[in-house]
Amino acid sequence: MKGILELDGALVAGEGNFGIVVSRFNDIVGDRLLGGAVDGLRRHGVAAERIRVVRVPGAFELPVTVKVMAESGQYGALIALGVIIRGATPHFDFVAGACVNGLNQVALDSRVPVALGVLTVDTLEQAMDRAGAKAGNKGMEAALCALEMADLLRRLRHA
Repeated sequence: MKGILELDGALVAGEGNFGIVVSRFNDIVGDRLLGGAVDGLRRHGVAAERIRVVRVPGAFELPVTVKVMAESGQYGALIALGVIIRGATPHFDFVAGACVNGLNQVALDSRVPVALGVLTVDTLEQAMDRAGAKAGNKGMEAALCALEMADLLRRLRHA
């Protein structure tokens, strides 16, 4: 619309490093998500030396690790990857809620974009479908989100 400033992010490498934190629990899925995320960043011009990968035991450990990385000031955006598979106990709900809420809080507090690539599924088959089989690769989608948000927030800070 005429006279209205409209901003959105672009899928560009921009400035700074990109951090990826990936859970080792259910690593058959996590490794596929990681591959998709790295591929997404590289396809959009992020040099390999600007990508940092950190592995943590499980999804519950993602928020604190992402928080430390965000506070370092070294990253234009961060990507959290993992999978939480529903079991027969309420453990799924606690871990999923803590993980997602924690990652959201890190993004809000640090003002560093945190892309959510943590799958919450009922079965391993569903996870595999979302990690490069039938439903695309959510790791790549998270990487594209990180690129776009890093660019958008940079633009907003300079608008």
